[in-house]
Amino acid sequence: MDVKDFYYDLPDELIAQDPLENRADSRLLVLGKQTGQISHRIFSDVTEYLKPGDCLVINNTRVIPARLYGSREDTGAAIEILLLKRKEHDIWETLVKPGKKAKTGARIQFGDGLLTGEVLDIVEEGNRLIQFQYEGIFEEILDRLGQMPLPPYITHPLKDRNRYQTVYAKYDGSAAAPTAGLHFTPELLDSIRRMGVEIAEVTLHVGLGTFRPVKEADVLKHHMHSEFFQIDEAAAAKINAAKAGGGRIISVGTTSTRTLESAAAEDGYLEAKSGWTDIFIYPGYQFKVIDGLITNFHLPESTLVMLVSALAGRERVLGAYAEAVKERYRFFSFGDAMLVI
Repeated sequence: MDVKDFYYDLPDELIAQDPLENRADSRLLVLGKQTGQISHRIFSDVTEYLKPGDCLVINNTRVIPARLYGSREDTGAAIEILLLKRKEHDIWETLVKPGKKAKTGARIQFGDGLLTGEVLDIVEEGNRLIQFQYEGIFEEILDRLGQMPLPPYITHPLKDRNRYQTVYAKYDGSAAAPTAGLHFTPELLDSIRRMGVEIAEVTLHVGLGTFRPVKEADVLKHHMHSEFFQIDEAAAAKINAAKAGGGRIISVGTTSTRTLESAAAEDGYLEAKSGWTDIFIYPGYQFKVIDGLITNFHLPESTLVMLVSALAGRERVLGAYAEAVKERYRFFSFGDAMLVI
């Protein structure tokens, strides 16, 4: 399977730079996963495609202000750090730029010494393990010094941090937002519940592995980085009850999808579970849990396009993307949405 099979041409001006004023005003492309039929709607119309007895699964992770700007204590050289994964206590796996200035033993300070870090080791793909020292509560210091880790294709400053969070974000831990969920408002979620649709919350802390480019020409040689997930008993019970009652499981985002498919038994049923997943879903994968997917439009040749293609077929998905380009949809994190059903 060649990575080029998942390429599509995207004009730069279709990359959304800012969120819409009203989250639910995004456009929604509806793709029939069996028929390939396409409809153009507004995101709030998603209720018309849900039925009583269905279960909507959302990822309640919360993005931390994971980007830190500091300097080496000895030389004053500027260094940018992105927190990826908490390993233990105050040791984090990080992405550092420029890496050549962050050799083992290097000490970095942030906020005039309010926070300091020492590079302990260089690990997979050049990431650094850094141990932080500080006085007080780390999360409070991070909230004061850190910036939201917007993807590099977003060049506009973010005016409101909360717009890179879902309205249901609860548990700190992500280095990127589960962006399919950005379209929901509290009012829309209430409407969905009143329809008789259950909403189950799972957690997957999004790392950069999900978004790393596929560098191998052969897709099957690509390795996903692991991310922490958790499904509690309440969520498992809601999902299992919906399946048993003939309802559909509609996953909000590729992160919710990967969580469910990692944790499920072969028959699609779930138990409360937590752990690490590096599941890589691409065409040929047989889904155990989900029946439908709400997702954004993803980067060409990305593992996310591959996941959506596994659900609806590569040709149908790329055809829908071509239609979205033609109709001037907004792409990527702050862009429009797609429902595969």
